[in-house]
Amino acid sequence: MHIAVAGNIGAGKTTLTRLLAKHFKWEPHFEDVVDNPYLDDFYHQMERWSFNLQIYFLNSRFRQVLQIRESGKKIIQDRTIYEDAHIFAPNLHAMGLMANRDYNNYTSLFELMEGLVGAPDLLIYLRSSIPNLVSQIHKRGRDYENSISIDYLSRLNERYEAWIQTYDKGKLVIIDVDNIDFVNSPEDLGMIINRIDAEINGLF
Repeated sequence: MHIAVAGNIGAGKTTLTRLLAKHFKWEPHFEDVVDNPYLDDFYHQMERWSFNLQIYFLNSRFRQVLQIRESGKKIIQDRTIYEDAHIFAPNLHAMGLMANRDYNNYTSLFELMEGLVGAPDLLIYLRSSIPNLVSQIHKRGRDYENSISIDYLSRLNERYEAWIQTYDKGKLVIIDVDNIDFVNSPEDLGMIINRIDAEINGLF
């Protein structure tokens, strides 16, 4: 079983992945942020490093999905391969930060990979407002995220909303994280768990 958590930067994907893995006894697969050799360079010089970063993520997530499929285990994944292709790469291209030939090359590679991997059995989308994202990003204090602009986050949010409206690859749970605190409130976490339980029991 493959569960995936999607959402903008600072929406709480990693934290929720960890909490749900603990509750359901799923194996968590996290995004490779610490060992990513491009992230820091990218945030300081987006145009120069956008293609390199997106290819790194695509490679990393494709490998991850293949491992998930082969393992036969119950796994929850922090961020999906679709977010790179439908949100981050086209956003960089639209902002003039990724050249046409690089974007076309990237898209062609993604389409090839997409045909080889299955969608998650359940997608959990964390919907958040910009002020909430900014607050969470400041709270965790990652140096390379200090230069993220409100405009960049807003563009990503618009693309997330557009993508999720048309998502039809499997079961979907949308959680509005603005007015809940699943870290400090057992009731809020319980509400999320109940919603996921309902979907999973309908799945299997």
